[in-house]
Amino acid sequence: MSLEEIKTLLESTGLPVAYRAFPVKQAPPLPFICFLCDYSSNFNADDTVYLPVEHINIELYTETKRPDLEAQLESVLDDLCWEKTEEYLDDERCYEIIYEIEV
Repeated sequence: MSLEEIKTLLESTGLPVAYRAFPVKQAPPLPFICFLCDYSSNFNADDTVYLPVEHINIELYTETKRPDLEAQLESVLDDLCWEKTEEYLDDERCYEIIYEIEV
């Protein structure tokens, strides 16, 4: 799955989506989604990359805890294996829900 395909999948939630971050002073109001390729975890064989595997973080930002939006995002990730973490960003005064996938 390409980054463009991931972006299209995330846009199907109806939320604004950006790779890594929105341009300075152009971020939409919360909620929104950012995603990025954090690192690769390739499968190697015969001294070469046999299967490239990208580790993607999908970050949902909300002002308040929004289980409805989490469920909406999880429904579009239905065909992927994901892990989820959550934290509150004091400086930004928002929740960051991170979904980790590999493609």
